[in-house]
Amino acid sequence: MTSIGGAEMVDWNLAVATATRFVRPGPDVSRDEARAVVAELRRHAKASEEHVREFTRMIPEGTLPRDTPVLVVDRAGWIKANVAGFRELLRPLLDKMQERRSGSPGGAVLGAVGGKVTGVELGMLLSFLASRVLGQYETFAPATREMPAGDPADGHGNGGGRLLLVAPNIVHVERELEVEPHDFRLWVSLHEETHRTQFTGVPWLRDHLEGEIQAFLGETEMDPMTVLERFREAAQSLVGARPEGEQDEGAHSIVEIVQTPAQREILARLTAVMSLLEGHADFVMDGVGPAVVPTVAEIREKFQQRRARGASRLDLALRKLLGLDAKLRQYRDGERFVRAVVGEVGMEGFNRVWTSPNTLPTKAEIAKPADWVARVHRKGEGAP
Repeated sequence: MTSIGGAEMVDWNLAVATATRFVRPGPDVSRDEARAVVAELRRHAKASEEHVREFTRMIPEGTLPRDTPVLVVDRAGWIKANVAGFRELLRPLLDKMQERRSGSPGGAVLGAVGGKVTGVELGMLLSFLASRVLGQYETFAPATREMPAGDPADGHGNGGGRLLLVAPNIVHVERELEVEPHDFRLWVSLHEETHRTQFTGVPWLRDHLEGEIQAFLGETEMDPMTVLERFREAAQSLVGARPEGEQDEGAHSIVEIVQTPAQREILARLTAVMSLLEGHADFVMDGVGPAVVPTVAEIREKFQQRRARGASRLDLALRKLLGLDAKLRQYRDGERFVRAVVGEVGMEGFNRVWTSPNTLPTKAEIAKPADWVARVHRKGEGAP
């Protein structure tokens, strides 16, 4: 990234160091047990490929999609991977903010201090998330020597994605829920493999999603004081520092408050896409599960209860601030959409959703699947 006087907008190395220092320790396992867990997760990831592709029929028989690596990581590995991903995705926005700040008096000094502050803040955020994520398909992952990524589809050197399975978190949750470990590990792998199949089987999806995100970031107000004030408002809404009589419904997440009218339109489209992707993964996981995961019903029930209740009051506050409560709604709303569409037009009919950006559901259609069926299938059949 461009730097002024050696100062970047975000001190990425400090972000990694902070997150690694403050992340919670993983569950107590022996070295032999850890090796066995890693080996089993790799086997499940491989087996999940065939299960997911057979169920979804997204990839035509005989077709080889772009290959992307599967990496089993610890919490520190997840942190490093996500810092690299953030750095890549936010590069255009931060470069613009850097240019704007470099022309102001004392910009270099402000950059040196601000970059470290932001690095610490990002690190604390990642330390919170690193103990909760079970798996992740890194769509925008840049390849590094430690963490390879798939071959880029566009030929411009961008990472082609990779699948991460966070072993200590999977072990922690399976113990917390008291479920059968082998079944739970396969169940998680099925969900994450669905995301991998979505992006490797739909060549345009990555670029479309990146374009929407960059458009959203491009609309961000560049005045740092304005952004800081928005963060302060969000924090106050969570800790109760609001005018007397004002209801909690007025609280906003960071994503919700840092947006212009144009961003609201983009965010609606992004919300619809993410609801589709998450709901599809849950639908596939439940569809494949009964045939290969004997205790899937028990796992699903206990996991849904865990999702809904959160771990603590702090968890609930952070969920709201970070917009993670919206992600929980995406799982639920998206799964209902996929189930309704497949019930109406079958899997082949549902798979028209992957034809182009124009066939993706809108946010309104996620809530009313029949409207998507009417729009896409009536148009496809030549009706007026």
